[in-house]
Amino acid sequence: MLARKILVVEDEKILASNIRKSLQKLGYSVSEITKSGKEAIKKVAETHPHLVLIDICLAGEIDGVHVADIIQNHFHVPVVYLTECLEYKTLHKNQLSEPFSYIVKPVIERDLHFAIEMALYKHQSKKILYEEKQRLATIINSMGCAVIVTYTNGSIQMMNPIAERITGWKQSEVFGKDLVEIVNLVDKDVGETIANLATDVMEAGEIFNLPENCTLITKDGKEIAIGDNVSPIRDRDGNITGAVLIFQDITKRKQTEARLIRNAFYDGLTALPNRVLFLDRLRQTIERSKRRSDYYFAVLFLDLDGFKEINDRFGHGIGDDFLIAIARRLESCLRGGDTVARFGGDEFTVLLEDIKDITDATNVAKRIQDSLRLPVNLNGYQLSTTASIGITWNFSNHEEPATLLRDADIAMYRAKRQGKATYAIF
Repeated sequence: MLARKILVVEDEKILASNIRKSLQKLGYSVSEITKSGKEAIKKVAETHPHLVLIDICLAGEIDGVHVADIIQNHFHVPVVYLTECLEYKTLHKNQLSEPFSYIVKPVIERDLHFAIEMALYKHQSKKILYEEKQRLATIINSMGCAVIVTYTNGSIQMMNPIAERITGWKQSEVFGKDLVEIVNLVDKDVGETIANLATDVMEAGEIFNLPENCTLITKDGKEIAIGDNVSPIRDRDGNITGAVLIFQDITKRKQTEARLIRNAFYDGLTALPNRVLFLDRLRQTIERSKRRSDYYFAVLFLDLDGFKEINDRFGHGIGDDFLIAIARRLESCLRGGDTVARFGGDEFTVLLEDIKDITDATNVAKRIQDSLRLPVNLNGYQLSTTASIGITWNFSNHEEPATLLRDADIAMYRAKRQGKATYAIF
């Protein structure tokens, strides 16, 4: 193993010579002894020593403390100070506050050896810790999701570039600030602000997943859907030393989910609820009526009169546009809590909830007929239609949606046989 190089910076010639002999005896290499600060800085740049032994009260334009600061901060070389007595220690208490950072003159060989080895060990330990932090920071910064790390008091220790991009905050702006000041989260399901998750996680000692519909309010007030979790950070002994919030912008995923839900439950042409969603709402309404003896509802089954002729004469494009216009007409005839669905082709269903009696249902049927008779202007053509409407309601305590729809369908065909453009009650 090569001897570690020591640069001695001492302007007392005899003392410097004695220190050199002691260092060589201890197995160190002393290639240079310098007298001035400027020369010391030059020699450090040229020879790259493992450690610098420097007189704290070095004479010249640059004193020992200033020289040592440059050597440590610029060249990252450890320094051990030489001081003559405790008076100097008092004068330079900031520099000599760390253990083993100085040696009192005259130098005792044993103390010299111990101080140098401790300084080299501390420097190596700091170097390893710094490299480990840098490696960890590189990993965090390379992650494909946002990462924010907090101290045990919930204040922010660091955030990676993706967290900066999503939140709109820079790490330099948020360091030391409480997490809730920067990461403003809202649970959209309940419309409430989410408290400091980092503090809650550390108190519970377990991972918390973000709510299903968690929204982040960015620095500029923009709302972004995010998802993932908050975890406590533990040291090797299991003690909690902070928390880490990991999250992603899931806006596109939410949009995809909404589109899939819409495709599953809504008609692609008219944007009305489809058969699946209508049956589900009807099932819920039946269950509601079982809990309330005075709760009445009705189902209307509509079939457009003469739609086939419109389709055949003007084409499917006009036919589709006509169905869209009819869907909007049907919506305008209902209350906010009622449901109109496209059941297929030119068939529509209506669910009227919380009605007083069958008269409410027949009034809606009449309103629909009046609305459908008004012409629709499409590509210069004035088109209108009527509907055959079958009506049933829960006077007989129906148990299944299919039974109600069957009865309404039967009533609708009765209306057609009666001459169309009318309604019939099952």
